Amino acid sequence: MKKKIIIIGSGFSSLSASCYLAQQGYEVEIFEKNSSIGGRARQLKKEGFTFDIGPTWYWMPDVFERFFADFNTTPQAYYNLIKLSPAYKVYFSKEESITIGDTLDKIYAAFESIEKGSSQKLEKFIEKARSNYDIAIKDLVYRPGVSPLELITPQTATKLNQFFSTIAKEVRREFKNDQLIQVLEFPVLFLGAKPSDTPAFYSFMNFADFGLGTWHPKGGMYQVILGLSELAKSLGVKINLNASAEKILVDNHNKATGIISNGKEHQADIVLSGADYHHTETLLQPELRQYSETYWDKKTFAPSSLLFYVGFDKKIENVEHHTLFFDVDFKAHAKAIYDNAEWPEEPLFYASFPSKTDDNIAPQGKEAAIFLIPLAPGLRDEQSLRERYFKKIIKRFEEITNQNVSDYVIFKESFCVNDFVKDYNSYKGNAYGLANTLFQTAFLRPKLKSKKVKSLYFTGQLTVPGPGVPPSLISGKLVAELIKKHN
Repeated sequence: MKKKIIIIGSGFSSLSASCYLAQQGYEVEIFEKNSSIGGRARQLKKEGFTFDIGPTWYWMPDVFERFFADFNTTPQAYYNLIKLSPAYKVYFSKEESITIGDTLDKIYAAFESIEKGSSQKLEKFIEKARSNYDIAIKDLVYRPGVSPLELITPQTATKLNQFFSTIAKEVRREFKNDQLIQVLEFPVLFLGAKPSDTPAFYSFMNFADFGLGTWHPKGGMYQVILGLSELAKSLGVKINLNASAEKILVDNHNKATGIISNGKEHQADIVLSGADYHHTETLLQPELRQYSETYWDKKTFAPSSLLFYVGFDKKIENVEHHTLFFDVDFKAHAKAIYDNAEWPEEPLFYASFPSKTDDNIAPQGKEAAIFLIPLAPGLRDEQSLRERYFKKIIKRFEEITNQNVSDYVIFKESFCVNDFVKDYNSYKGNAYGLANTLFQTAFLRPKLKSKKVKSLYFTGQLTVPGPGVPPSLISGKLVAELIKKHN
């Protein structure tokens, strides 16, 4: 008889794990607390507009290809990809901006136009980043974080100094122009920490950015979730919605035996949680939890976010599909997130206009927009604050892009710290998980396998390998392999 596995949550890591586990021959059943699948990668539809609530960047296409290849298929069998040209635009002021093209040659030319001689420096920097990418994404991140020895290979031995330097130091060693420095430090923000706290080895994110490009799944990132779900169901995975996990059942031998969902017991041989790690452990008796409240409180969490989903009654000008607004002090905003945990006085922000690329995202002649302000997790979140910050960024947006947009807002929805807690049981309302700092990398992250409860496992951005959509897909594979090894 097949062994039964219950998976809590239906985000990228849970769906990934469900596919691998079903392929291995397990009976797999997913329990999702919300009314739609996807975890943080859900979708909002309103008045003919479509918004990705969570991730909007499709990076590292090779990771998605590798995932689907494990099931003898391709991403194209489930969704259509468009390579963005340009990838994105960064505004430093009304007069100053840089457009990141869809090829390295275009990017070298853009750098050269801002700082003479920088294209040659960038070429060398990207070669080093490519080498790191080959080591990290093709090898290291596919290791389960069980032992520090996983990091010791002939290749990493030659890169040791990069683990004890930082992205900020490496970039500043080569580049003097503040604008180019900010562009090169931007990709590591996906890892959830300041560039000054992120090991230099993580420059592989720059290769992911410049070398592999930025893509858009037609219909939005949610199409990827639907593709994973379709694959999972074809492998026999059962998915339950509106099914919150209220307790993890553990027998007298400290073995997980199932969950209670909506007041009903569901038995299983193995329980795997893709939900928030801290929250999952609160579903256990205190003595069965691996990590204390003090442990979590001391960890460096990736930011939370204040997001706005806005329908505009006109097309927006002077922006690209992805547009970043770095027209204020980067360091001051980073300090508000990582050092002082307070609302930033003048926030950097990001805006996405998927209807620039995708006709199906907004009604004809209108524009769908997503605005994101990174915030410290755990902040006080009130409607009045949300309104104040919307006005703040829209005022700057109008000045920088030289247009009136506030008079054309059909509707806006917001999502912030309280919503991350309510919808995802997210620790302190963080949006991106646990930051990838030196002491929160690989084997130093919370473990995939519980040390206290047999047959209880974890996956997702609070465990190995880290935050982001591609790492979440990989996390699902890693935990499935670990389950196969130990059961």
